[in-house]
Amino acid sequence: MDADEVAAQLGAAPGTGLTTQEALARKARFGPNRLRAQKAKSAVVILLHQFQSLIVWLLAAAAVFSVYVGDTVEAAAIVVVLVINAGIGFVTELRAARSMEALLHLAEVHTRVRRDGRVAMIDARDLVPGDSVILEAGDVITADLRVMQASNLFSDESVLTGESAPVAKTPGPVAPGAPLGDRSGMVFKGTALTQGAGEALVVATGMSTELGRISQLAQEAESEVSPLERRLAALGQKLVWLTLVLAALTVGAGLLRGHALADMIQTGVALAVAAIPEGLPVVATLSLARGMLRMARRNALISRLSSVETLGATTLILTDKTGTLTENRMTVVRYLLAEGDVRFPGVAPGLEHAVQVGALCTTAELGKDRADSAGDPMELALLEAARAAGLSPETGARVAQHAFDPTRRAMASVHREGAGFLYAVKGAPETVIAMCDSVLGPEGVSALDADGQGAWMQRNAEAAAQGLRTLALAMKQADTPDADPYAGLTLVGVVCLADPLRADVPAAIAACRAAGIRVVMVTGDHAATATRIARDAGLFDGDARVIEGAELEGLPPGDIPDPLWQQVRAADVIARVAPETKLALVATYQRDGQIVAMTGDGVNDAPALKKADIGVAMGLRGTQVAREAAHMVLRDDNFATIVDAVHQGRVIFGNIRKFVVYLMSCNLCEVLVVGLAVGAGLPAPLLPLQILFLNLVTDVFPAFALGMGRGDSQEMRRPPRDPREAIVDRAHWLWIAVLGLMQTAATLAGFGLALFHLGLPPDQAVSVAFVTLALGQLWNVFNVRSPGSGLVRNDVTRNPFVWAALAFCAGLIALAIWVPGLAVLLHLPFPGWTALALAGALSLLPLVAGQGLLSLAPARAT
Repeated sequence: MDADEVAAQLGAAPGTGLTTQEALARKARFGPNRLRAQKAKSAVVILLHQFQSLIVWLLAAAAVFSVYVGDTVEAAAIVVVLVINAGIGFVTELRAARSMEALLHLAEVHTRVRRDGRVAMIDARDLVPGDSVILEAGDVITADLRVMQASNLFSDESVLTGESAPVAKTPGPVAPGAPLGDRSGMVFKGTALTQGAGEALVVATGMSTELGRISQLAQEAESEVSPLERRLAALGQKLVWLTLVLAALTVGAGLLRGHALADMIQTGVALAVAAIPEGLPVVATLSLARGMLRMARRNALISRLSSVETLGATTLILTDKTGTLTENRMTVVRYLLAEGDVRFPGVAPGLEHAVQVGALCTTAELGKDRADSAGDPMELALLEAARAAGLSPETGARVAQHAFDPTRRAMASVHREGAGFLYAVKGAPETVIAMCDSVLGPEGVSALDADGQGAWMQRNAEAAAQGLRTLALAMKQADTPDADPYAGLTLVGVVCLADPLRADVPAAIAACRAAGIRVVMVTGDHAATATRIARDAGLFDGDARVIEGAELEGLPPGDIPDPLWQQVRAADVIARVAPETKLALVATYQRDGQIVAMTGDGVNDAPALKKADIGVAMGLRGTQVAREAAHMVLRDDNFATIVDAVHQGRVIFGNIRKFVVYLMSCNLCEVLVVGLAVGAGLPAPLLPLQILFLNLVTDVFPAFALGMGRGDSQEMRRPPRDPREAIVDRAHWLWIAVLGLMQTAATLAGFGLALFHLGLPPDQAVSVAFVTLALGQLWNVFNVRSPGSGLVRNDVTRNPFVWAALAFCAGLIALAIWVPGLAVLLHLPFPGWTALALAGALSLLPLVAGQGLLSLAPARAT
């Protein structure tokens, strides 16, 4: 629509602005100009999340049943386990949530508007459709505005579009359906003006703005359940059935053997307690919490414990370009001169003139660094180039300034030089080159004809095809300061600028590729620019496979049809992508079985960040909406931190698998010891409270030590595991069975020898079985080393926490036998030194057998 037509439709008065009464009426109608923020996580919600585990509910049920049958000590012990687990998870996640919320704080913003015929500063939340807003360089736009007047007006829209270069704004209408990045008549909420001035009308506020629409998409996008949570839930379901089947079989066998019903109920409770690894929630929580703390020290803030492991399972990273792979600032990289192309910094006869003209023809102001500077990013880059070349940006006093002319797409400045004046001009190469009738070369100034202009345009097109931004530089000398600045110009050269790649990105991407993780760039920027950055970053070998987002527009999330999906699957770069398309891409990759990490910092990244298995936002340059949607925030905006997180996640999963195998083999042994003995008509070798003591002490501390392991140096040289792979796969279930059977055999042998060979009474024989099993479980920690690893030097023996845990647990076992009060509570009378020596010797047999089998097994990942 024409700008005046927009004003009429809004009932606006651009010259005088709305009246106060009309503004209040419109605010009542449209609401305040603010986004609807997501509610902060309450402490209650975080606390309840700690109990969303089937294993926790199984433990709670066992505690209730223990109270029912009168075993209050056992019930109290189970409750202590639940409280410890919930407390650790609650404190860790609460601190993370509050830290994330602190990042989302926004200061109040004010906007300059016309109200009641005068200009006033008002709170941006009070803006309403129809308000006339005064625009100046440096302003942050607080609503969606239609430009009415513009003078050299440029806007940085990278947070919305991913386009790193500022966009020129003019009042004219654009074609219907124009992409967001091509709507030159609009400036949008959340963007910033880099140069120029103008006036504009508010056409949308709050959630009705483009920023609000994307924020709504992010809030509506469903967060994915983490792979670890899915795996733990699946393991918990298997444990439910295992517990019920084993308890039912054992109770049934005992009743057939003539045992009393009350005894069998107690035995059933013992089996339930034995089958459920009480230490699993505690150890998993502590292991993840330690991983979270490690990542926090590396400037990665994790919002949820399970997200640490999720990165370890990542098979695909969809990365934004601007501000994530690049520094989100323009830098001079090359000059096209008459004598050839010159990389900057470099040496060439005409280079000094090109640098000087570029520095003269600017309105930007360069401070000590970019943070202290003001103006258009490309003009700041030209000033920085002059500073780097040791040149002063002024050869003489500036006497005139010709603002950017949208028709000529150029600007000029006039400077006093001796007795005359120097005119410096810069702008779009296609227009500036056409204004030049001469060119500056190594031998001086020479004529420039149509063929010569064509050759220069060809060189410019080749640079643009490489994703570089280009500006033509020209000059002339005159006797007066009021000559036509755009006539009779001498072409000095073309400056090429780029948003530079972050220095640490290539190494980080190389590490991802070595780890078997595919990295795909998904950006709103142009294909040529994106491809150049992707090539420099090492995202692909050979020729880039590029897809334009226009091919994917309008497709529903998760439903990109073949054969288009085959092209998308193979793509290295997906350019000019809208927020909805990013969301569809993430959903479709997930449907394809990928574990997707999405990185970004712009508003346009937020919906996909939330939908991804793990969304990674930038903390320094990231927008509020992006940080709010993400699972992880990089506080130093360092892409390389993701590689650290992936390594940490893989180590954590390996540690979790180790201690799950350890815990399950120990618990299987306890179930078999009780079940087989009762089924054979023998007294129960272990009592419920003794089993709980073992599960809380000799299980938890070695398991936690396994969870503290640092992994090995080859972790990031292995491909990602299959996303569908369970924590405990078939091979690990088999190893659990082998370890459990070996410990069962040793424990039952000790119990039988104590009863029938040593002639001990049943209660002392139980003490022998208890010591045999307890020590056997401690030595069992060495049986979960990686197959094929060294017998003496391996990932378990190198872990100092393992040795500390063994020493501590051995002390607790001794206390249980020799401290009278504890021995009475646990029903563990002293069986004599001969019986204890027998128990110690038998406890070593599973270790010896296990180490022999591991030495014969082929090497593989844990």
